[in-house]
Amino acid sequence: MSALLALVKKELLQLKRDPKLVPLLVLAPVFQLVILGYAATTDITQVELAVCDLDRTPASRRLLDTFTASRSFRLVRSLDSLDEAEALLARGRARLVLTIPAGFGARVAQGSAGTVQVLADGADAASGGIGLAYAVAALQHFSAGQGTRTAVELRPRVLYNPELLSRHYMVPGVLALILMVMTMMLTAMALVKEREVGTMEQLLVTPFAPAQILAGKLIPTTLVAGVQILTALPVALLWFRVPMHGSFLALAVLTVPFLLCTLGLGLLVSTLSRTQQQAMMLSALVFMLPQIYLSGFIFPIQNMPAVFQAVTYLVPLRYYVTILRGVFLKGVGLSVLWRQGATLLLMAVAILTVALLRFRRRLG
Repeated sequence: MSALLALVKKELLQLKRDPKLVPLLVLAPVFQLVILGYAATTDITQVELAVCDLDRTPASRRLLDTFTASRSFRLVRSLDSLDEAEALLARGRARLVLTIPAGFGARVAQGSAGTVQVLADGADAASGGIGLAYAVAALQHFSAGQGTRTAVELRPRVLYNPELLSRHYMVPGVLALILMVMTMMLTAMALVKEREVGTMEQLLVTPFAPAQILAGKLIPTTLVAGVQILTALPVALLWFRVPMHGSFLALAVLTVPFLLCTLGLGLLVSTLSRTQQQAMMLSALVFMLPQIYLSGFIFPIQNMPAVFQAVTYLVPLRYYVTILRGVFLKGVGLSVLWRQGATLLLMAVAILTVALLRFRRRLG
């Protein structure tokens, strides 16, 4: 027992000598709990709703009031024609589009069943399915107010994922996670390992410039990421049968800025860490898990508090998950997703600039 206690004491002293690891171990659980407490909710409210009212009668306005009076929906757009509906869903500006046809009010006044259509964005199966359920409840409430349970007939149509299969929107998100984890970890661990075993100084006395050393570390990781994409895509397409409606070229072009972001984050982690253990924990607890929570991959962003919704705009994974689901399920390309690609590119420039400055300072 005395030998065991001595070994335990030795390990605790070793932890104490690591000035960065102890605060990370103490503060990381608090940080994760705060994020999870607010962001980790599977309740879906405030579903983004667009309305195309072609009837414009008191009855159609009462129906719209039934939707907007509920906490389940948030009216984001009023459309003048159906031509705008699919484009709005493809850009992710709305989750549901309610269409009230001309003559709806007259049919309801006659006691006949008025018909409305709801288009749902199936690229996010959870939000789309629950949004349709909310729409059914709202229509039942409206029908009850008319004194009949058949006052309104719903004709739903789910776009992009008609069967609302969860794997169709989960698998692209998992692909994004794989790329993020592998590129960040490989970059951070490779550079920290050189410094930890003392070979970084040997590299610095070689004829290679610091920029060449850095490129020599980052390029192999980029090649590994490319191999991962090429091996993971057939699994997603052939094994899980996730549809690929967009172009591979658009996917490749839009993947580059995301990889630059993750490589930059890995480099930044390497400048903040002295050991591989620090690099692993810093990558996982501070950079990776918050991105997973706040990217919209698992938990809907629209249900988070306003402060956390604002923070999600700083999360690279949020934009890449949108890109993957857009290319795979919606079949959209650069004409729709260029904003996400441009945002990732700007973030990559900022992250790489900060990381490179810190890396050169550490070398100096």
